Amino acid sequence: MSITVNATLREDQGKGASRRLRKKEKVPGIIYGGTKDPVMLSLSIHEITHLTENEDTFTSVLDLVVDKNKEPVVIKDLQRHPAKNTIAHVDFLRVDAKHALITTTPLHFIGEEENEALRVGLVLNQFVVSIEISCLPKDLPHGIDVDVSSLALGEHLSLTDLVLPEGVTITSLQHEDVEAHDQTVCSVTEPKIIIEEEIEEPVDGELEGEEGAEGEEGAEGAEGAKDEGEAKGDEAKDGDSES
Repeated sequence: MSITVNATLREDQGKGASRRLRKKEKVPGIIYGGTKDPVMLSLSIHEITHLTENEDTFTSVLDLVVDKNKEPVVIKDLQRHPAKNTIAHVDFLRVDAKHALITTTPLHFIGEEENEALRVGLVLNQFVVSIEISCLPKDLPHGIDVDVSSLALGEHLSLTDLVLPEGVTITSLQHEDVEAHDQTVCSVTEPKIIIEEEIEEPVDGELEGEEGAEGEEGAEGAEGAKDEGEAKGDEAKDGDSES
């Protein structure tokens, strides 16, 4: 089923124009690519928010309708407000049915419930959750399934282990040195155990001994100060007698 996005043309540009659009519950956008010039767009905040709640919107060729003209596109970039998380801008890329497009697709990890190692308490570490792919628009998948049902302790899956749909390639593996770009996607390991160090409390005898030692040191210090004071007093008296 095709997904339709409705938009209208806009002429104003800049931050001020964008603010005015958002006050009218509109979102600024742009469409570019192919042999045509870029076109500035305006979209309904409610419609685009609803569409982007569906993951398939990001992994499908969309029908962008602008003033009754329809053309195939994909979402190339989507910007959100840093605090409100609302959609602030949308970039659409024109799609040519005869030319491969490069886009990002999510990884769907399946088979976790059937995995015996995970059922007894081991952990599945997911290092890669999306990958960049290249394919014709007709071959664009909604995601890549990663079957982990038979993964045992100490085993892992890499990019080269993924089963790709026909016509789809992983862009990072198109280099000559495939091994250097073959990332680990996931692995099964034992859970990390956090050990809390126990603080040993001193027994009563040790505590009394320490306090006694401190008392003795204090007494010795007081006696020393007293002796020193008496000595200085004697010196002062001697000085007065001589004068």
